[in-house]
Amino acid sequence: MAIDPTYLKIFQGVASHAFMHELLNLPVDASPEDRLSGACYAGRWFEIEQRSHDEMFEILPPLFMRPGMFAFRELKVGTVGFAFFEIKIEDRMRWFVGFCDFSDHNAPDAMRAAILFWETGDTTGMSRAQQLDAIWSRTHSAFRGIAGQLNPMAWLKEHRGKRSILVYVSGLGTVLKLLEDLTDAEIQEKLPHRRNP
Repeated sequence: MAIDPTYLKIFQGVASHAFMHELLNLPVDASPEDRLSGACYAGRWFEIEQRSHDEMFEILPPLFMRPGMFAFRELKVGTVGFAFFEIKIEDRMRWFVGFCDFSDHNAPDAMRAAILFWETGDTTGMSRAQQLDAIWSRTHSAFRGIAGQLNPMAWLKEHRGKRSILVYVSGLGTVLKLLEDLTDAEIQEKLPHRRNP
């Protein structure tokens, strides 16, 4: 079953250094399996101060380092750890930390794209899968669900457990559709327009 949501901003605003540590250690209400694997943490992120970013960089040699990002060597749980980002948004440097599943080598880049999308609405560099994840994360829970969760017989067996979302279809009205089946036009309609600087 899909982890809900794929990306989640867990704090609005800029977390102080002390509050950053609280957020990094915040328990999550999830099954024991998801807590042990780290699946319930992967995809969570928030904004931090430059001081926090710089101090975390100095603590230990990083797990990896690339332009504008590095990963903390100590993992949270399983293969999930912390990636730190320095991103220029609207001509201003900002700093973020996200929980990434490092078993997926693309997770840090996907997290960076998700943060940039959330903060600006810019989908540049986002794959179709990342755009679908962003739509899923931004859609209110009343307008999305897991196929077959409430009524298994309403879905073909191969579609049960997949993410579904309400969309408006001309001539039919509002219908429930698998997220993966959204057309390019439906994706563009559901993605927010980029804000002007």
